[in-house]
Amino acid sequence: MFGERSIKLFSVFGIRVGANPSWFIFLFLMIYWLSGYFSDILIGSTNTLSFGIAIAATLLFFISLLLHELGHALAARREGISTSGIDLWLFGGVAKLSRDSNSPGEEFKVAAAGPAVTALIVVACIAIAAVASQTTSVIDTATFSGISTSPFTALIGWLAMVNVALLIFNLVPAFPLDGGRIARAIAWKVTGERGKGTRFAGYLGQGFGVIMIGLGVYALMRGDVVSGLWFAVLGWFLASAARGAVASSRFTDEIEGITVADVMDSEPIAILSTTTAIEADEQFFARFQWPWFAVVDQLGRFEGILTAEAVEAEIQAARPATAVGQLLDAAASESSAVTREAPIEALLTIEALKRIGAVLVVDSDSRLCGVVTAQQLERALTAAVPHSS
Repeated sequence: MFGERSIKLFSVFGIRVGANPSWFIFLFLMIYWLSGYFSDILIGSTNTLSFGIAIAATLLFFISLLLHELGHALAARREGISTSGIDLWLFGGVAKLSRDSNSPGEEFKVAAAGPAVTALIVVACIAIAAVASQTTSVIDTATFSGISTSPFTALIGWLAMVNVALLIFNLVPAFPLDGGRIARAIAWKVTGERGKGTRFAGYLGQGFGVIMIGLGVYALMRGDVVSGLWFAVLGWFLASAARGAVASSRFTDEIEGITVADVMDSEPIAILSTTTAIEADEQFFARFQWPWFAVVDQLGRFEGILTAEAVEAEIQAARPATAVGQLLDAAASESSAVTREAPIEALLTIEALKRIGAVLVVDSDSRLCGVVTAQQLERALTAAVPHSS
């Protein structure tokens, strides 16, 4: 996220889960802080026990964050929005969706899914405590009402507390938090315009960010350096993200009405899926010196992206007769096509534009009918909004 490629940890439900380098720093700081926390609230605990519980708590916390982001990703999948990955970083996690929502209802469902999962985690913590007949002890621990004699009570109580805090924070109606996206969906529904909804939520986000910066400064003045810096940096991030969203919404208002069909190259070069690897290499890659080509079936329907590396590997493996339809790059092909009727602003959030430098265009029958490169998009936007450069 934010220009840095994350380190892949694993995949779940076909979604790549990675970690930004800042996540590892936060991971160790959290374990260090929690070791002291559990040492204070656990009667007669050893350093080894406190450290072990701190590791378990940190792991459960990040599983909670992952489940929260999976809620967004799976809800988006139900709405036809793919997710290129989930990244954990300094301030939590983020699901990288292939595009923005197309309607207020879609926006609301995707935004609300994360907090809904977090609420279920809180309920699960309370249920586990009830089964173990330690509900009162867990609640006391979660609300800092007393000390604990049970590592289990301390762990579940802390997990419940931190997820309640996460839920409340995420539901603050300030963009780009989940609550801000829910507020945008509601404002979008009421006004009938995405731009107005975004600006409404963005202004709330800027205000909330300023408040957090103020709280950070106040904490610093009282000598609480860690909390002060945390609130100030988080507030700055939220305010900056909200300000960017407001500026972006104004920009998209200016390009409203321009569709993909208005800017695409209507004569894309494609390879038939039945073409062999050696034929593709000789007739296309050697001739045009392009890193990839679109592949279509006999009816011209888009099937995916074929890379030069895949063709070269197949030829070197002494399989030159393999049909290119079997060599498609799944990662490059994912969400690499849009319809010709889509608004040009839809191209701004498509991951394919970053991955392969272009987006393929299809008609209502999925037939390939055009291509938009990053350069073409830049020229079109410059022409539409000349004063933005």
